[in-house]
Amino acid sequence: MASKLAVDAIETSTKVHFSGFHLDSVRSDHTADEVEQHGQPFVIGVAGGAASGKTTVCDMIMQQLHDQRAVVVNQDSFYHNVNEEELKRVYDYNFDHPDAFDTEQLLCSMEKLRKGHAVDIPNYDFKSYKNNVFPPRRVNPSDVIILEGILIFHDSRVRDLMNMKIFVDADADVRLARRIKRDTVEKGRDIATVLDQYSKFVKPAFEDFILPTKKYADIIIPRGGDNHVAIDLIVQHIRTKLGQHDLCKIYPNLYVIQSTFQIRGMHTLIRDSKTTKHDFIFYSDRLIRLVGCKTRVMLFYHVRSVYSGVDFCKRLCGVSVIRSGESMENALRACCKGIKLGKILIHREGDNDQQLRYVKLPSDISERHVLLLDPILGTGNSAVQAIRLLISKGVPESNIIFLNLISAPQGVNVVCKRFPRIKIVTSEIEMGLNDKFRVVPGMGEFGDRYFGTDDE
Repeated sequence: MASKLAVDAIETSTKVHFSGFHLDSVRSDHTADEVEQHGQPFVIGVAGGAASGKTTVCDMIMQQLHDQRAVVVNQDSFYHNVNEEELKRVYDYNFDHPDAFDTEQLLCSMEKLRKGHAVDIPNYDFKSYKNNVFPPRRVNPSDVIILEGILIFHDSRVRDLMNMKIFVDADADVRLARRIKRDTVEKGRDIATVLDQYSKFVKPAFEDFILPTKKYADIIIPRGGDNHVAIDLIVQHIRTKLGQHDLCKIYPNLYVIQSTFQIRGMHTLIRDSKTTKHDFIFYSDRLIRLVGCKTRVMLFYHVRSVYSGVDFCKRLCGVSVIRSGESMENALRACCKGIKLGKILIHREGDNDQQLRYVKLPSDISERHVLLLDPILGTGNSAVQAIRLLISKGVPESNIIFLNLISAPQGVNVVCKRFPRIKIVTSEIEMGLNDKFRVVPGMGEFGDRYFGTDDE
């Protein structure tokens, strides 16, 4: 119920629907394929009914991403050629059916783009119904690829290419009015033909093939290009993900849990200074548990026996950096029942002077995987001292996993460069640090807010 309130709070302000987060897409570790994907583009799928406003949404996203290398690939470019027999009764040809598209060619083109190769995209002529009338369009590899089309979510192979899926929703009457205007002006068709094709093919295809793919969307935008608030929010989210994407290209040992708008909603609430202590704790715990679940999945291995199950590959223990790190202990216990916990107190004097004041660790810590707990990774100075201590106690660097809620790029750089074999698991990469070395936008003093010792 509480998580629904978070979603409702955002939907009220933007009228955007946010779909559920998918833990099944969180993989157990960086496989060779996944590491290779760090260098691949950020792919956005934009689907919806004909004339729903998909092109307008894509154009508006492209305008706001003017400082990024971004391209749009249209599914319409991959229509099959209509043969002579079909051309004689072209108005009985269903252009809204999945079989009308050459999906194999689309997949081939996308694979080349993802590997950094330029491709020639067909330029389909809607008057002759051929893709060889005009020269193909050369598309160069880019940081962002927007895939747009009515059935772009229909094939699971195409969906699997996408980092973000957007469904543009519009009223059926609005879509019909737009289609009449577009087909009569741009495609030279008469109104009677357009209406006949709509009732015979377009409307049934929408109900049978397009509307069912709405369930795959991460974001559903009502009113299409008229929804400026939604598009601004999406672009802001894309920019955040691109920053994370770039950092993950550099450090394959950095893991950012899959971001969804529910997670963004929870981040919005815990960053709000007016959020009550109860809600701050509730949503912080939710996020900490997601980070913990991601870490737990990373530590599973398969048992090849009569039953192929899973078990922890090593014994675990948690080590919290007092006192903010203690806020993560309950959520960690919920993910890993009976886990041992140690504590480290590092006193900060100024911005760079860190003094170790207290240590209490399990006696067999050198034989365990250690989950280091601190909700904020800012400058990285405290983390470096804590990791050094663990290594001095015999913990292999590769056995340390640093869990936090938010990370500044500066802190990620410091920790990953100093300790390239540890893993960092976080829920968000921040913009950076301010002149006081505080994370921005941040969430205030996390420990004070969580334990109720802030000024208020």
